[in-house]
Amino acid sequence: MTLVTAQLNDYRQSPRKVRLVADAVRGKKVSVALTNLNFIPKRATLALVKLIESAVANATNNHGLAIESLIVKEIRVDGGSILYRRMPRARGSAYPIRKRTSSVRVVLESRAEAVKKTTKKTK
Repeated sequence: MTLVTAQLNDYRQSPRKVRLVADAVRGKKVSVALTNLNFIPKRATLALVKLIESAVANATNNHGLAIESLIVKEIRVDGGSILYRRMPRARGSAYPIRKRTSSVRVVLESRAEAVKKTTKKTK
C-alpha cells in the first residue's frame, strides 16, 4: 500500500468554504473525484483539481503507480495564516476584518496491491 501526498498552503479562501468541496471527493477514485469536481459550482474546485492532479503526477513520476488504482484516501482542510485588516467605522474607530486562508493536504492511496493480496487468498 503506497501513500502519495500533495499539499496546498495559504490558499486564499476560508477553510469552511473549501471543506464543502473537499467532502464531496473524500474516499473516491481519482478519476471519479476529478469528474465530480468539474460539476461543482464553487471557486475551491479549481484549486482542488490542480492539487489532486499534482498528487497524481507525484504518484506516476515518483512511484510508478497507475492512475486507475489511486483513490483519495484523505483530504484535509485546515486553517492557514490569517490576514488582519481594519475597516474604518464611525467616529474614527476601526473594526477588525479577518481574511482567512486554508491549508489543504491530499493523500492518495494505491489500491492495486490490496486487490492483488485479496485475490491470492481466494485462489
